[in-house]
Order: sequence, then C-alpha cells, then structure tokens
Amino acid sequence: MKFTAVFALLLAAAAASRPGFAQDLRTRAEATNYEETSRYTDVIAFIEQLQQRTPYLRVEWFGKTEEGRDLPLMILADPPLSTPAEAHATGKPVFFVMANIHAGEVEGKEAMLALARRITTGDLHRLLDNLVILIAPIYNADGNEKIDLKNRTAQNGPIGGVGVRTNSKGLDLNRDYIKAEGSETRALLGVFNTWDPAITMDLHTTDGSYHGYHLTYSSTLTPNADPRLLAYQRDKMLPAISKAVLSRHHYRMYWYGNFSGRAPQPGEKDTRVWRAFDHHPRVGQNYVGIRNRLTFLSEAYSYLDFKGRIGVTSAFVEESMNYVAAHAAEVSKLLRQIDQDTVKRGLSADPGKFAVDFENRPLPKPVDILMGTVDKQKNPRSGRDMTVMVEKNTPVRMQDYGLFVGTRFVPVPRAYLLKADDRLQPVVNLLLLHGVTVERLAEPLKAGVDSFVITEITRAPRPFQGHAEVTLKGRTQKETVEFPVGSILVRTAQPLATVAEYLLEPESDDGLVTWNLLDAFLDKGKPCPIYKLFEDAKPAATIVGQPAK
Repeated sequence: MKFTAVFALLLAAAAASRPGFAQDLRTRAEATNYEETSRYTDVIAFIEQLQQRTPYLRVEWFGKTEEGRDLPLMILADPPLSTPAEAHATGKPVFFVMANIHAGEVEGKEAMLALARRITTGDLHRLLDNLVILIAPIYNADGNEKIDLKNRTAQNGPIGGVGVRTNSKGLDLNRDYIKAEGSETRALLGVFNTWDPAITMDLHTTDGSYHGYHLTYSSTLTPNADPRLLAYQRDKMLPAISKAVLSRHHYRMYWYGNFSGRAPQPGEKDTRVWRAFDHHPRVGQNYVGIRNRLTFLSEAYSYLDFKGRIGVTSAFVEESMNYVAAHAAEVSKLLRQIDQDTVKRGLSADPGKFAVDFENRPLPKPVDILMGTVDKQKNPRSGRDMTVMVEKNTPVRMQDYGLFVGTRFVPVPRAYLLKADDRLQPVVNLLLLHGVTVERLAEPLKAGVDSFVITEITRAPRPFQGHAEVTLKGRTQKETVEFPVGSILVRTAQPLATVAEYLLEPESDDGLVTWNLLDAFLDKGKPCPIYKLFEDAKPAATIVGQPAK
C-alpha cells in the first residue's frame, strides 16, 4: 500500500474515533422519535453517510429486487476488506445478519443500521477483532416501499406505518429458500455460496400469542441437520446469549412458539401447550442449518413499543456477536468438522439416513411459559387500535413442543442419478443456485440402482406460494438401469449433501417433487425420475458450471 493511502486510512480512522463524530448520523426511526421507519432511500443514504465517517465499511450490491432495486450488503471489517476470499483469509468467522425479509416487521432494519454505526465508529468496534460482519438491512426492499397505515395495524408502532410481508411477486420470501423463485432469494443464495457465513441471524416480529417475552428466538429445527449443530445452538449458545441479554440489557427472551389450546374454564384442567414452528427448510432458519451453518431466528414481540423492539433486537444481535467473537475458534472448528464428516459419510458404504416424516414433540419436562397481558391504544395517525404490551406476566407450567423428530427414514445413497433430458435443465439450474455440486456423465453408465415406483400422487387442494404441493407414495425396487452420456449425477460426498438430499429425495417434503419441478415425469406405476446409486461405481463425469444469468 502506498504511503498516501496509508495516511488517508489513518486520518479516516482517527476521525471516526472522535467522540460524537457519527452521533449526528441518525436513522429515520431515531430522527422521528420512533414514529416512522426508514424508506429505501433513507437506508441507502444512511449507508453512504456512514461510509464517509469510517474506513471499516464497504458495500456490495448483492442482487436486485423484482422491481429492480439494488440490494445492499454492508461489509464491516478491520482491516477493511471487500471480497469473500479476503474474509476467509482472515480466519475470522463471517457473521451475517439479514433484516426486513417481511417488510412489515421493521425493527431489524433500524436496529442493524444503528448497530453498524456502533460497530464501525463506536463502542462495539472490538467485535471486528474476531469477526467479519455482513448486514443486509433491507432484504425485501420492494415490500418496504409499500408503507401504509393500514398494514399490521394491531402492531405497536411505528405509528407512521410499515410495509408488507411479501415481495412484489406476492412471494413470502421466508418460504422461498428451497424453490428460490424470487429474485431476492436467488441473490441471497449467492451470498451464502460466496461469503459462506458461519452464522446467519434473520430478524422478524411476532404475529400471534400474547406472551410475556420481549423477544422469542429459534434455531434450526429440522432433524436432518447435523445433531452437533442442533445441540450447540440449543444447549450452549442460546442459553448463554439469553442470559447475557437479560443481565446486561434487561430483556426477557425465550424460544419462539405459539400457544395451542384454549384457556381453561373454572374447574377445567389447563391443556394449553407452547408449540414451535417449523421443520421445513423452505424457512430460513432450517435452510441455513442444512447447509451445516449456525442460524438464529429473532422474533421481537409485536406488542412491545417500536423503540423497545429495536432495543431488544439490537441486544440479541449484539450478544450473539459477542458470543461468536469470544468462541471464534470453537465455532470455526465445529463447522469445519461437520463439513468434513458430511463428505466422509458420502464416501462410505453407509451414508446414513434421511427423515421424510416428522413429528413435533415436547421437551422432556414441562416449563414455565410467561402469559402476557395487553391493552389497546389508538394510533394517532390512523385512528385504529394498536395492541400494547403491559408489564404484567403470569408464569404457567406447560409442555413446550419445541422439538421435531424424524419418524420415518430412507437410506441416503452415494449419489443421485437422473437420465439425460432437456426438460430437467431447471432442476440442474436450481441445484446450482443452491451451491450443490452437479456433474454430467462423460460416459454411459450401467449400474444397479434403487428406483421409487409411484403408487400414489397427492396434490394439495389449496395453492401455497402459487404451487399445488405434491406428495408421493410408492415402493422401492432394485434394478439395473442404463444412464446415457449427459445424465445428471449428484454425489452425497459434498458439504451441501443435506441440501441435495432435500431437493432430490422422491419422498422429501420440501424438494423438487414438492414444488412441481418434476410434474411432467410423475405417473402412477412408473418410477420417479430420480434414481439412487448405492454401489461404488466411480462413474466418469464432469462438473457442471453455473448457468448463464
């Protein structure tokens, strides 16, 4: 680096360290006394102004929305960096936070802008000693721009209105991770594939039960994720982080869920339970988990006031960053080991089992769940009632159905095979979008495989995300099949094997079959076009490159 560049960097760092240098930079929420939330232009202006105050922030446009808005990815690092290769060379875990996937749930957006200011110019700069931090503050930017006083009216502010849940195609982006139909989703998968965050936090607001917590959280719930990952998050990380948020910030947190069952009448037994949501990887917290990475869902309580929701969300993210920064070597070692073991299983004679049916089960013992109290208050701008949290809570002991377990399993093969067919190009494209390694046979292959002969095809009676979800029943039979040159080969000896399994298993409840990508090939009495190779055939194949955009 030339002397002038070094000198400029030192000057910028010195300026950024001056007391009050960045305090004049405020979010729209802060500038309006928490009556309004930021528009897209406010977010971009804040980022640009923060860049002028610190050398430790760089910005990447990681994609576009359906309406063509550029999506900003804030890159916080000391020393500054701008590429995934530079980030991985530091050896520091990459910590990724995304906000505003549901654009009516806006405190994450405001919290992360303010937190970025603290990290780059204030008291949290020390986090950059051990972390590279990525922030996507306004992921559903199109939904954000549909701010209206009629959206989420029961929510306790901001009184100036919020955006909408879906993107401009009407997609719930937090149900789109597997099928990846939204422009935003496809851009986000690019972030996962290139930056490979060690941990992802996804920031939301609740809809539903009147509980007594300022924030509820979750981690990966699908039992197909590595059990060491599940245990590290549930048994080690989140209890420590929750304790830190309570002791240092005075916010109550618990596992995300909703009450099931009605309140008892006098003389009746209380049969209410607390029930978690959900095990499908179409939802972000589970999708990141099947990529062998840590992930937290954050759900600020919608009846807590807007300023409080920003505060508790910020506290949760801050203490999560503190934890990962303090345990950086441990986290990196765990994830590296899980990746290595995933590849080894795919190379072994027994690559393991994959759950295709699931059951929601309670924790071993009942727990005390805080029942919340609320009141009503008029929104002075809309005249409508908002629901307001009252700090009066009653603990009620009940079962917490916080776990999902597999109840039926199928064996994982060494590889999946699909015969060459031009109609399968969308399948190849989707696999590549997820970062799964896909190959095509360079020579014909004759091999003994398991085929899944379809006996029943069920299509959901109601559309979901524009699809009639498909479920197959059938029987497995062994047969010898000839696969021509160009046939698709997906090995399970790769770190993203579980992603591949979810997409390719004929009985998966969240895969290619589910989302209608194979409808043209499905017929009763015929085999599903996905075959499973268990023998060590060592097929000659070449890796498929990324599709042209």
